[in-house]
Amino acid sequence: MQTVHCPQCHHTLDEGPIMYRCAHCRRAVFAADVENEYVPRQPVAA
Repeated sequence: MQTVHCPQCHHTLDEGPIMYRCAHCRRAVFAADVENEYVPRQPVAA
């Protein structure tokens, strides 16, 4: 999984995946407001 950074102070965000929190600036950030692209894994042949 990719690390997500605060859009205000650029520190790493905690918690998730719906709402993240920045321990540095104490800001709550919704996942929809973060640039974090979800890339599904490639299917594995059985």
